[in-house]
Amino acid sequence: MTSRMASSESKINLEAEEMFFTGGLKSLLPHTLRRIIRCNRLSISNTSGMAEGYKQANVVILHKSLADDFEKFCHANAGPLPLLYRSKPGDWKCPSLSSDSDIRTDCLQYRIYEHGACTGSLKSLKEYSEQLKDMVTFYLGCSFSFEKAVQNAGIPVRNVEQKRNVSMYKTAVPCYSISTFCCNLVVTMRPIPESKLEAAVLATSELKEAHGAPIHMGDPGLLGIQDLSKPDYGDPVHLHTGDIPVFWACGVTGVEAVINCRAPLAFTHSPGCMFITDLKNDHVTVRSSREVPQVHCISQDPLHYSIVSAEAAQKIKNLETLIGIDPGDRGIIHLHRQDELLKACLSISHARSVLITTGFPTHFTYEPPEENDGPPGALAIAAILQALEKEVAIVTDQRAMNLNKKIIEEAVQLGILKRPVPLLSYQRESADSALTFLCENGNPGRPRFDHLIAIERAGMAADGNYYNARKVNIKHLVDPIDELFLAAQTIPGVTTTGVSNWGGYAIACALYILSTCEVHDRYLRKAVGFPQLSKKMIWLSALPSVTKEEKLLKTLVRHGVRSGKTASLEMEVDGLPFYSTHSLMIEKLLQEVQQ
Repeated sequence: MTSRMASSESKINLEAEEMFFTGGLKSLLPHTLRRIIRCNRLSISNTSGMAEGYKQANVVILHKSLADDFEKFCHANAGPLPLLYRSKPGDWKCPSLSSDSDIRTDCLQYRIYEHGACTGSLKSLKEYSEQLKDMVTFYLGCSFSFEKAVQNAGIPVRNVEQKRNVSMYKTAVPCYSISTFCCNLVVTMRPIPESKLEAAVLATSELKEAHGAPIHMGDPGLLGIQDLSKPDYGDPVHLHTGDIPVFWACGVTGVEAVINCRAPLAFTHSPGCMFITDLKNDHVTVRSSREVPQVHCISQDPLHYSIVSAEAAQKIKNLETLIGIDPGDRGIIHLHRQDELLKACLSISHARSVLITTGFPTHFTYEPPEENDGPPGALAIAAILQALEKEVAIVTDQRAMNLNKKIIEEAVQLGILKRPVPLLSYQRESADSALTFLCENGNPGRPRFDHLIAIERAGMAADGNYYNARKVNIKHLVDPIDELFLAAQTIPGVTTTGVSNWGGYAIACALYILSTCEVHDRYLRKAVGFPQLSKKMIWLSALPSVTKEEKLLKTLVRHGVRSGKTASLEMEVDGLPFYSTHSLMIEKLLQEVQQ
């Protein structure tokens, strides 16, 4: 190199460093930035905020024998690993992403991995040019690409404000494995003001090549992250008062996959030191309500938000309106809590295990004393939970165990349930009985159930007794199952819901709506694996129907379970005829589901 050329490159470097400290690098064009990076004297640690509005890429370089499996791994985990380009073996350029690049020199820093161990960091891969002839480069989308869109939405990007690399964390969420490629998801975290959460989701949801919408909002412990101040990659980023930690899938998941596959030789970018492409970020306007995401808080302890499409949310609100009518003039309007159906069903959708209780022994002069308002709704919820492959159990009074066992067995025979639901009973033996029942060894950190649902169930009055609607004390017929709901309020992560019989039907329908909502499905599976929509017909067949409920009501009548209001053994529930009232409600709910 001549002294004149060396002097010219030195001048470029000095100008670039000066521009960085004045914020100029963010406005440079990608090809200029790559040329500066190629000079290897730029004193910056990451590319966050650079070349605003242009796509950046994670880089994984593997032997060609592993390339096909890694590509499949990317497609199976498109959230963290959106594939922008795959090179041919030995090709150091990526013409569809940039005009004049060389992957050996155009990242700020690289890492070398040998048999799964990181053995060093490099500024250039040129010394490995011979080995690279048999290697394939994967360019994967990066969240740095969406930072400008987030800022344009009026949302602060704290890592850019604080001049730090973004925080990256390993999670306990497994990716979908392909051959030797298996690892847990890695995420980035950006603190977002609570009032801006929905705006952040809207700003990123359509930028699929930059990881799209967040995969979690709220308590990091729900992802298996123990300490935000200790990221696995990048720098700790300070949260301001009122900020919520928001997590996006991260391309460094590819680095974890490289480590676990233990390839003899592999290279990646150093986390935060991205390859900058010539491609501008897409400016997509979300038009359909099926695609517009909404954010809803579903828990305060631990703090947890969920995402659902505007279309699905509206359908669930319509279900709530339908079941809010009171054809029997029973004065139930004061029990209705607006928009609680959506919040409850989002919580149940995130739950792993659900406990249901029902059984109201209002007819104390009959045997059995149960009314038929409640069990149909309870079994409707149990059926959809089984179809969704969640754990579900029913807790009821000890004296009614045999009755409920027979009803459940016949529900399986009738095709209402896929398999028998475990039946449990609860008795108060000590002050800790409820906690011991709900948690393994009574440990609030290890709950057996994530959500409790009560359907038409008596609760304790202020005087310690239990009353039916006629104000008759039925305490001798009721086990203190309501204590479980009180205890649940003290267990972090356990939520509760109380609904009517029709509410049970509505919950079943709402869970179907959520499961078929692509926006919510992606959030539930943390953007790894594949959509579950192939199971749609299984879910649909699990929903209540007029035929199923007619058969179930006949079963209840045959077992002597009476109408709540009239005590009659007829085809009615709580004094309202099955035909034309209950059957019509079921039809209306199903119509809303299938619109």
